[in-house]
Parts: sequence; structure tokens; C-alpha cells
Amino acid sequence: MGLFDFLRAKELKEIAELKSQLEKYKLISDIEAEAVQQRNNLDELVKAKKSDILAIEENLRTLKENYKTALDTYTKLQKEVGVFESKLDLIEFGVYEPVYDFEKSDEYRAEQNKIVEKQKTMISADTAAICSTQWTVEGSEAKGKAVVRVYKKLMLRAFNGECDVLIAKVKWNNINQMKERMQKIFDAINKLGEGFRVYLSTQYLDLKRKELILEHEYQTKRQQEKEAMRAIQEELREEEKAKREFEQTQREAQKEEANYQKALDKARKEMELATGEKHDRLQAQIARLEQELQEAQEKKERAMSMAQQTKRGHVYVISNIGSFGENVYKIGMTRRLEPEDRVKELGDASVPFQFDIHAMIYSDEAPTLEYELHKAFTNRKVNMLNYRKEFFNVTLEEIEQKIQEIGIEAEFSKIPEAMEYRETLSILEKLKSQTDPKTVEQIIAEEFPSSLV
Repeated sequence: MGLFDFLRAKELKEIAELKSQLEKYKLISDIEAEAVQQRNNLDELVKAKKSDILAIEENLRTLKENYKTALDTYTKLQKEVGVFESKLDLIEFGVYEPVYDFEKSDEYRAEQNKIVEKQKTMISADTAAICSTQWTVEGSEAKGKAVVRVYKKLMLRAFNGECDVLIAKVKWNNINQMKERMQKIFDAINKLGEGFRVYLSTQYLDLKRKELILEHEYQTKRQQEKEAMRAIQEELREEEKAKREFEQTQREAQKEEANYQKALDKARKEMELATGEKHDRLQAQIARLEQELQEAQEKKERAMSMAQQTKRGHVYVISNIGSFGENVYKIGMTRRLEPEDRVKELGDASVPFQFDIHAMIYSDEAPTLEYELHKAFTNRKVNMLNYRKEFFNVTLEEIEQKIQEIGIEAEFSKIPEAMEYRETLSILEKLKSQTDPKTVEQIIAEEFPSSLV
């Protein structure tokens, strides 16, 4: 073998080894190429996804804007619809605060009449509705003014008619709604007049609003006056009952006094002639008759004194846990000679159970004592609008402490008997737990044989 052949064989061998190594690493090269391809694909996918995300974010932004716009529109429409609904909505419109402070309802009506006269003056002066443009019809300013005048009249008649309806319907619980509705009507009519440049003046709207407010406060004051009149009538009825009771007691006491005096005179005459055991018996009878005569005279004098002094009476503290629950007390006053009769009347058919008396306090200044107690617990009244309702959310200890502060000693019964209420609970519990069916009448007969059904 020549040198050339040797070198050629060596070169071929090296080429074969290189081919072998190339085959060995070809797989890695393919992987790298695949990786580059996958990386390129991933980049394309990321770009596509970014585009989708941007589109989604844009859609979401648009949806949010549309939702906000729709919500604002819904809220606005809901409020506008609420203005025309006859329902109480103190949260939305707020509790009404009086504008005027007249003492009598007639003063509200007089002020309202003044407001109406001002409205008439504005209409006469052609300032209730105004036109911002000088119109001509067929080249005539006079015809243009006539048309505008008719249009003003139509707008004012429409507005006045709507306002009259609102004023007629105003009540204690819709005054703010009525004011809102009046504003809506004012805006709607003015919008109709835009084409002619004719507008209702805001000064005229203010007068109409004042008329509405005065009507509302007039009705409120009238209701307060009616309540005050009812209180006076109730007081007069109570006074009349007390007066009849005093007169009846006086007559009965006078009759008893006459009978006892007659019997006493007779017994004294008999005792002058009697001796021994009969004398002793008559003497004991005379002592008893003298005692009864004295009691009858004291009863008559007490009735006469109570009738003559209108401030004397009893202040009572009563409860009715079956009807009103715990820590609700009525603090009232009566001039009855027998004050318990008044409490019995209060427990009539208007409440399911009788009242329990916790204190019955006699006072020469009963109205003053009642007033002081009501004043002390004015922020604890059950009914804040009607002062005639004398119920308070207080504890008995607080009432007792206040009476002591005033300087009056009184005995209190701390635990209410509430007999009917407690027996009713017992019957209901029995009905729940019974295994054999029984009627309410049977249970009462077994558990409370002395009760009247």
C-alpha cells in the first residue's frame, strides 16, 4: 500500500467516525430545532392570548361602564316612581320638620289665604309665567302676544290644577313626596313650553310650595287640636263621674248618718230605763252606733272636701304585662273617691287582660305630681306623637326613685299579680303537653276550679 492509499484510508476512517458522531448527536439537534419551533409557537400563542386578554379587559370595562350607567338610570327612575307612590318612606325623604310655628290652626289658614292672594297678584301682573322671546304671528306682534298669553294661561291652568290635587291629598306621611311631585310637574310643564320660550317662574313655584306646606301643617295642627279637645272632653267626663260619685257618697253618708243618729237616740232613751244586763247591752250598742255615726260623718266630709277641691286626687302606676310586656307602665291621675274603679275601667274590652296596680298615691296636688312624672320620663314615652297616651318604657325602680326625689313617700307593689295572664300561660302550656285531647274548658275546670269562664 502506497502512502496515498494509506492517507486515503485514514481519511475515510475519520470521515466514518465523524458520521458516527453526527448520527449520535442528530437527536439533540432535532430537539433543539423542536425547542426553537415550540418557543416560536409559544410566542405566537402568548401574543394571541394577550390580544384576547386585552379584548376581554376592554369588554369588561365596557360592561362596567354600561352597568354603572344602567344602575344610575334605574336609581333615578326608582326615585321618580317613588315620588308618585303613596307610601311612607322616611329613610329616603327624611322626617318632616315644621316650617311654620303658629299656635292655632286658623293662623295657618289665614297665612295660606295670603299666599293665594300673592299668587293671584303674580298672575294679574303677568309674572307667574314669562316669555323670553318676542313673537309675531302673520307679521303682527299683537297676535303673537295673544298666542303667548293663551299659552301661558294653558300652562298655569295645568300647573294650578295639578297642584290643587296635590294640596288636597297632602297628609302627615307624604308631604316630602308631594313637594317632589310638584317639582316634577313644574319641570314637565316648563319643558312643554320650551318651544314657545314660555316658562313658569320659580317665584310662583315657591308660592305653591308654601301653600302646600301650610295645608299640611294646618291639617297637622287641626289633628293636634282634636287630640287636645278629646283630652279635655275625657277630663270633663272623668270630672263628671267623680262629681256624681262624690254626690252619691254624700247622699249615702247623710242617709247613714241619719239612720245611725236615729238608732243612737232610741238606744239612749232605752238605756235610761234599762237596768242590769239590758243596760250593759244597750251601752255597748250605743258605743258601736257612735263609732258608725262618726265614720259616716267622716265619709260625708271627705266626699264634700274632694268635691270642693279639684286638685285632690290619686296618681296611679299600673302595668299590663300580658298586653304590653315587661317594663311598660301607665302613669295617670284620677279624682275618683274610689280610684280603683278608674283602673278597672281601663282594663275593659280594649285590652286582653286587667291592669295591675303598683302604686296608688294620694296627693292634694295630683295634677302637678302627674305632670312631674310625665316630664321626667318624656323621652321614654311609648307613643311620642300623642301626649294623651300615658305609657312609658321605664322600670318600676326609676319611677319609685323619681317619686322619692319629689319628696313623696309611697308604697310600691313590685311584682305584678297578672293573674289572668299567668293562668292563660298555664293553660296554653297544658294544651301543648297534654297526651289526651281536652278542651280549654275542661283544663280550666281541672286546674282552676274557681275561675269563671
